[in-house]
Parts: sequence; C-alpha cells; structure tokens
Amino acid sequence: MSIWFYYALLVLCCVFVFLKGGAPERIGTAILAIGSVLTFLALSGRTNEYRSVATWVIVIDVVCLLAFLVLALRAERYWPLWITALQLIGAAAHAVRLVDPAIIGRAYAFALGFWSYPMLLLIALGTWRHQQRLALNGADPSWSNSSARSGRAPQGGPTV
Repeated sequence: MSIWFYYALLVLCCVFVFLKGGAPERIGTAILAIGSVLTFLALSGRTNEYRSVATWVIVIDVVCLLAFLVLALRAERYWPLWITALQLIGAAAHAVRLVDPAIIGRAYAFALGFWSYPMLLLIALGTWRHQQRLALNGADPSWSNSSARSGRAPQGGPTV
C-alpha cells in the first residue's frame, strides 16, 4: 500500500483519538505518529531503501517498543499489550534481516510496515471502547495505579 494512504489513515486516527480518546489512547497515538514520521525522515533520501538495515530505523523502532511497553504496563487497557506485541514483531524483523541479509528487500519492508495498520486499528478500537465505558459508567480510569493515588478502591482489571 502507499505510504501516503498510511499517513492519511494516521491523520484520521490522530484526529479521532485526540478528540475522543483518553490519556493512554493519546499517548499511544503520539508514539505511533512520532515513530512513523521519524522513520519516514530516517529513510528519506536513501536510494537503497530496505536493501540493508537502516540503523536509525532500528533505534526508532526499539524506542517505540519500549514506550509502548511502558504504556502497556501503566495503562488500564488491554490494547497497549497488543500494540506492544505488534511492535515487537516489527522490531524482530530487523534482527532477522541482520542475521540473514539475503532476505529480499520487499519482504523486509513488508515485515516492517504491515503491522502499522493493525496498530492504527487497535488504537481506534481502544478509543471507541473508551467512549463506550464513559457512556456506560460515567468514568474510565486510565492508569492501573490511579485508584491508589486518588484513594478510591480498585474497580476490576484492565479494559480493552
């Protein structure tokens, strides 16, 4: 698919999440958007896209993976766990390419970019579920230890 199609979806997702999402959804979208833009910048001007491993793209993907992991550990949601897993799969593609440089560039590019689409879908779905919980309960705690800070009793486990 076209990179511009992805960026159009990213912009739509950002608008939706920043209008309707809670703090975890906004942070997750910011991580994804910043990582996407930085990756685009890291690859711009390269004539041999995906023919070799781009060091800066590995760094960006690992930093995004760590940011999603922290979000998953702190957020009172399930979707960050899924996004972290998808980011790990994408980051693992770099390791595979490093181990076996003979992998076709298109396959490497696909392995890196494919997972961004389900990540957008998961954040949008998480935002939609956040709105449902707000309508149903009148509140939707964002952070797993927010009840400890506010003195309220915990109200169950994480939500999607």
